[in-house]
Amino acid sequence: MKRNTLRILAGALLACTLGAQAQTAAYPSQPVKWVVPYAPGGTTDVIARSLAVRMGQDLGQPVVVDNKPGAASIIGATFIARSAADGYTVGTADSGTLAFNPAMYSALSYNAEKDFSFIGGLGRMPLVLAVHPDFPARNMQEFLAQVRKSPGTVSSASSGPGSPLHVALELFKQRTGTDILHVPYKGSAPALQDLMAGQVQSMFVDLPPSLSMIKAGKVRVLAVATPQRLSILPDVPTMAEAGVPGFEAYAWQGFVGPARMPAAVVERLNKDLAAALRHPETRAKLEEIGIQPLSMTPQQFTDFVRSEQKLWAGVIRAANIRLD
Repeated sequence: MKRNTLRILAGALLACTLGAQAQTAAYPSQPVKWVVPYAPGGTTDVIARSLAVRMGQDLGQPVVVDNKPGAASIIGATFIARSAADGYTVGTADSGTLAFNPAMYSALSYNAEKDFSFIGGLGRMPLVLAVHPDFPARNMQEFLAQVRKSPGTVSSASSGPGSPLHVALELFKQRTGTDILHVPYKGSAPALQDLMAGQVQSMFVDLPPSLSMIKAGKVRVLAVATPQRLSILPDVPTMAEAGVPGFEAYAWQGFVGPARMPAAVVERLNKDLAAALRHPETRAKLEEIGIQPLSMTPQQFTDFVRSEQKLWAGVIRAANIRLD
């Protein structure tokens, strides 16, 4: 009796294993949904749609972008986390989703460490410190002197509390020991408008929405928060060259799915994502607007997320940024 029971259990287990292998081998057999946790038309949406077309060609199935904006990316992230772990619902998770929100909210509807399969990187947007063209400081040392001369009076805009632009400002203040007045806006567009109008004096900006304004001279960049100078802004010094060593800040985006996706599916998606990021036309399109492709293996992306969580949690705690 016991032998029969064991045979039945072993047969059932083998059938389940073979069924799962067959399902993975056939992946994908239907369209793949790419969830974007922001509204259409923004940088995140542009990256997803550019890559989705290429990936769909390699996968042999359409990759359909589905925008689910709201609540600092929490709505879209929660949708991904609660979807079936079969590879047919995946999406974008950015620095806010994975590194900032866990440190700023006491209770989230998703767990940034446990609820996702980390598939790979998408891109990162270097941040630069910009000022109004008429601001008296012509370089970083003059800017720091001005800030230290009048603590708490030089203003710096951001796209909102807890945004990459705000958190970068707090890291800058901590690294330089300065007191700068944070002025939050509801999005980067109105913040940039007020910077150009002189209503605020400075702002950390990411390149995609601000590059045309920088090149038109409507704002002036003091330094880039990258280890090397940027080819699209070759005359602008790095933070280290400008006198703020060890300061780097990016807004970045990655590709995730629900936790416990089959390893073979994760590898397939990572392979086709890497091919899309290498495609000359797609790569040129991203780099033209200031996005650096961020190709990583699943393990590299996992390690990257963990390091970013550790770094920014410390910055957020020190700045006492809470959003609930």
